[in-house]
Amino acid sequence: MSVKPLAMRDAFLERIWRAMAEDSKIFFTCADFGSPVLDKIRADFPDRFVNVGIAEQNLINVSAGLALEGYTVFAYAIAPFITMRCYEQVRVSLALLSEVRPMNVNLIGVGAGYSYVVSGPTHQCYEDITLMPGIPNFQVLSPADHVTASAFFDTCVNTSGPKYLRFDAQVLPVIYESEAPNTSKGFHVHKCGEAICLVATGYMLHTALKAAGELASEGIRVGVIDLFDLARFSAAEFQDALKPYAGIVSLEEGFRGRGGLDSMLFEFISRRGLSARMLNIGVEGAYHFELGTRTELHEKVGIGPQAALNSVRAFAKSLSN
Repeated sequence: MSVKPLAMRDAFLERIWRAMAEDSKIFFTCADFGSPVLDKIRADFPDRFVNVGIAEQNLINVSAGLALEGYTVFAYAIAPFITMRCYEQVRVSLALLSEVRPMNVNLIGVGAGYSYVVSGPTHQCYEDITLMPGIPNFQVLSPADHVTASAFFDTCVNTSGPKYLRFDAQVLPVIYESEAPNTSKGFHVHKCGEAICLVATGYMLHTALKAAGELASEGIRVGVIDLFDLARFSAAEFQDALKPYAGIVSLEEGFRGRGGLDSMLFEFISRRGLSARMLNIGVEGAYHFELGTRTELHEKVGIGPQAALNSVRAFAKSLSN
């Protein structure tokens, strides 16, 4: 029986709501951002729910204070606002402070990448994939479907320290139909290939799987890896997964060559002594104000299914020459 797709935030908030009935140490904060499940949290647990208003800097500081009192805190807002609008507070009140005091604060950012397609670049979020892994002590979790997003709840409550969850705002197709991936590894191998491996995170895993399917019909077998923990994946196991490949392709819904997934992979390949060549597929370093579907916007900036397929196909050809 197929799994019905859900919004990532709804799947995750549902788990929080259920857990709050059993665990009095879970506290929820938000910056004037709602959802139907959030209405249940506010109604059923008013003494452990605070809406700070449109004040994300205050959201971070309030959440840090609650965590220092022993609460497991979930803070909820739109992705660009819970990261960039309050970056100094994230750095000082969470990343720095967590080195000297135990605390568990989980930032839920909704709207990764282009998922708010009609809202334009003010509400879209390409930079978080660079900024949040760049802060020491932060775990950055980037799911590709609601099944993985829901599974991250266990990571959040069982692991101390600050975390950032970059959720898509759209309801995406289910990838993990049978069961959730092993989140402790930080990645999941979907396909094993021959010369090339596609390493994707978040929404771009869907693009990677489409490209891999099309290439397979042309006789080109590529591997596909979902890297959903951008800071604390198992380095040894990830190295073993990449070792057989002559070429590695990163796919991210963020700016290319500006410190995101591609930079992390370049660093990883270099320090681990892997001999693979690398191709990075990401958004060119510019903002775009056009409206359209997500696929249309992606094709314009070079990360759509056809654009990615063409890039990988050319890369495969260059490896064989």
